Amino acid sequence: MDEKMNEKNFEQTSKKYQPKPPYVMNCVKAFIIGGLICVFGELLTEMYIHWFDFSEEEAGNPTVATLILLAALATGFGFYDKLGQFAGAGSAVPVTGFANSVTSAALEYKSEGYVLGVASNLFKLAGSVIVFGVVSAYVLGIIRYVWQLIF
Repeated sequence: MDEKMNEKNFEQTSKKYQPKPPYVMNCVKAFIIGGLICVFGELLTEMYIHWFDFSEEEAGNPTVATLILLAALATGFGFYDKLGQFAGAGSAVPVTGFANSVTSAALEYKSEGYVLGVASNLFKLAGSVIVFGVVSAYVLGIIRYVWQLIF
């Protein structure tokens, strides 16, 4: 009984002295960095359209592939971790964050071998994103189909 009371007292006392996180500043940093990543993606799209004569629709795939490649390289060199520490969700939400999660898992488990290490743990962090993306796309597809049948 005394141990539980001591734990509660400790938690209450320690909460008083912990610094409050700067929520507004974190949101501003995430907004700016996430926006800059998206601006860079738009610049890549324009580059593919004007330099390589892609249509606007065709330029999306190489743009995403380039962003994924650059994010994977930045993760490998340790730059993306520093960016993630600074920007928070601003670096995690774009497709570059997905590439970072896959690449960091691959680098972390590389010592266990390519099959049992890298391959089995590659989507450990990103797997839930894929599952929720596929399930929500399926549900929204059904809703859209039913909507078109009714109206």
